[in-house]
Amino acid sequence: MTTLKVRIYPDPILRKEAAPVEVFDGELEKFIKEMFDVMRKEDGVGLAAPQVGVSKQIAVVSYGGQDYVLINPKVLESSGSERREEGCLSVPGIYEEVERPYRVVVEACNEKGKVERIAAEGFLARAFLHEIDHLRGKLFIDYLSVLKRQIIKKKMRKHWKE
Repeated sequence: MTTLKVRIYPDPILRKEAAPVEVFDGELEKFIKEMFDVMRKEDGVGLAAPQVGVSKQIAVVSYGGQDYVLINPKVLESSGSERREEGCLSVPGIYEEVERPYRVVVEACNEKGKVERIAAEGFLARAFLHEIDHLRGKLFIDYLSVLKRQIIKKKMRKHWKE
């Protein structure tokens, strides 16, 4: 059983640039398994390490029956554009349309440290970009208007106090 808990905006760790992973070992693999467990328990599609209080460049995504591990990810290419609704485990109850590239090529290490390139489009590309944003201290609400962000921040502060 995991002790990891999803951090809720405006928790400061969600705004911090995550550090690269340098050690690939059994502890990392255990942590990644715990991340998948939390993500599934919370009915998420993806989860980034900062969302569970660890400022490291690790993200997990599960989509289309496949699990993806993105460690120290970089977006190599992006093309097209699509506007679609997004939500986030760290911003519960908020769903807004966000414009993102439709296709991406991402380079990342897997849990063993092997560098892989993954081409994705549509929802999977969106999920990768959403999680990579978390590793840069960026949230999907940053793509919204100032007014919408202020309203969401007010709602989240109330949620945080409860």
